Amino acid sequence: MNREKSLLQMLDAAVKVQYNISLILEAKAIEAEKMRNWSVNHLTSATYDSHEDQLTVSLKLQEQLIELLEGINRMEAGLNKNLKALLHQSEESGFDQMMDYDSGKG
Repeated sequence: MNREKSLLQMLDAAVKVQYNISLILEAKAIEAEKMRNWSVNHLTSATYDSHEDQLTVSLKLQEQLIELLEGINRMEAGLNKNLKALLHQSEESGFDQMMDYDSGKG
């Protein structure tokens, strides 16, 4: 397999990973909506003895959501670095010239 096919396969794999991440984010958005609905119905002042207890539970739920978003953000940043390295590498090796040659322009 030559270099340009390898690069194209890597880009295709990156696209598939991004698509799967979008599916994960969509599922997490649905889960967050369910959590919001549950919180609105169950985290009432009648459920807890004090406002401090109610606030503590609410903050724990929010911390979990923030940790999830931070994890996804770190994962996306890593994928972004890989794509930048790949694109930078392809520019150095004349990938555009190879593509022009393959399409009959060269």
